[in-house]
Amino acid sequence: MTAPQTGPVGAGKSILIGPVRYAELCPDGRKLLLDAGFSLIENPGERPYTFEDMLPYLGQIHGAVAGVELWNEQVLSLAPNLRAIGRLGVGLDNLDLDAAAANGTFVSNVPGGNANAVAELAVGMLISLQRKIAVMDKDIRGGRWDRYTGSELCGKTLGLVGFGAIARLVARRISGFDTRIIASDPYADAEAAKALGVEIVPFDEVMARADLISVHAPHTPDTHHMINAKALALMKPHAVLINTSRGGLVDETALFQALQSGQIAGAALDVWESEPVSPDNPLLGLDNVLATTHAAADTVEAYRTVGLVTAQAIIDVFTGSEPQNLRNQPRVSAL
Repeated sequence: MTAPQTGPVGAGKSILIGPVRYAELCPDGRKLLLDAGFSLIENPGERPYTFEDMLPYLGQIHGAVAGVELWNEQVLSLAPNLRAIGRLGVGLDNLDLDAAAANGTFVSNVPGGNANAVAELAVGMLISLQRKIAVMDKDIRGGRWDRYTGSELCGKTLGLVGFGAIARLVARRISGFDTRIIASDPYADAEAAKALGVEIVPFDEVMARADLISVHAPHTPDTHHMINAKALALMKPHAVLINTSRGGLVDETALFQALQSGQIAGAALDVWESEPVSPDNPLLGLDNVLATTHAAADTVEAYRTVGLVTAQAIIDVFTGSEPQNLRNQPRVSAL
């Protein structure tokens, strides 16, 4: 890091904004960057940037607010002046941290910034699946009036795949329904589990014992398709699966087969292996699938938090301070 400079810290520096609707969703964070003197190159579309979209800007940018667009070694090698990437959220699977460090690029994220939003959607999905809310809504709009027998949460066993911040919030929220809670996580916080009344068990036991399964694991090479045919075969016929984490954790082909055959009762997916999900995805043709658009983190409150923290982290890099939630160790000076 270098000594602080005089004048606006962002003067003469450009920030590439990856997320769509940034001005609408993160007005406070955007203002923070503008007030610091940065010029913003904002995503004008309704979809994440592709490599081709980013290519004209890479050589001129000094910082970036990252969404789900890819920041791999190839992209970073074309951005020699890029010194700060603030991830507008938690997941880092689209960012090559080692390549960023080699490029002299500081990468930060906002762990916990949208945890409550994601946890609340997961709980909402559980209730919707159990009581067939989406099915009833669809049918009544189509002129069909019928009675649907759902299932209560009370007395059921919730299985959490992963026991990080979001999973712990789900456990706290769902405990009011008098459910039993089990979780699988090789790095589980034993004290947190004890405080929440959560039993830590092996992954296979979660899949076999739970009536309700909610996935909250990071997507890594080791966890890719961890919810596969073998894991799904362990589930009870009345069990449901919720995924608000990352699409690559679930083998969609195996999930479709399990749902279509009645091997499991239902699934709710906020995340997909390929996004935006194709309308031709066979999962969308099943009545026992609840689908949303990777929107678990999308609340006014969450966007305000992550927008401000991300903007401040970028500013910190250029003022010579270490950004909050730094996730790599760049090998050269930031400036």
